[in-house]
Amino acid sequence: MALDFARRHPERLRGLVLAGASAATRGPWAGPYRALARLVPRLVRHERGAARLTRWNDALLRRTYPPEVVAETIADGYAFHTLSAAWGEVLGRFDASDLSAVRAPVLILNGEKDRLFRAGEREFAAAHPRARVELVPGARHLSNFDDPAAFTDAVRRFARAEAAPGPAGPPAPAGPAEP
Repeated sequence: MALDFARRHPERLRGLVLAGASAATRGPWAGPYRALARLVPRLVRHERGAARLTRWNDALLRRTYPPEVVAETIADGYAFHTLSAAWGEVLGRFDASDLSAVRAPVLILNGEKDRLFRAGEREFAAAHPRARVELVPGARHLSNFDDPAAFTDAVRRFARAEAAPGPAGPPAPAGPAEP
């Protein structure tokens, strides 16, 4: 969603962080996600299906992450009913070429062990002259859950570097004037 906003409103950005989002959403790998996006609404239509999906997701989070990291997410619950629409907005719409519309610097922030969503990392980085890749050591796809401090530190360093006076890389191309 951030890349879509950046693509549509490049003049409103000072920087773009793509966290766990450097895989193209076009192509055959998106097939299983499309199938799941069609299945989830059928499951959550019925109370038992929604409860089963919630139990499965809770168990996965509890097994994968420390309680202090996932407790609020589990307590807040899930908006499974929005999954199909959200994935419909993403699947088939993005690849590295979309970064050509972005004028702001880009931080591609991934978990070191997130092989699936890092699949296009090099292409994404190469597609933008002011993109850089940073990995959260030992982290998977939800690197903000795996190591919240390292994730936050990376975002803060990026934000500070972009706010600091001095050379910030090549000038961005001129864009449309704000109304």
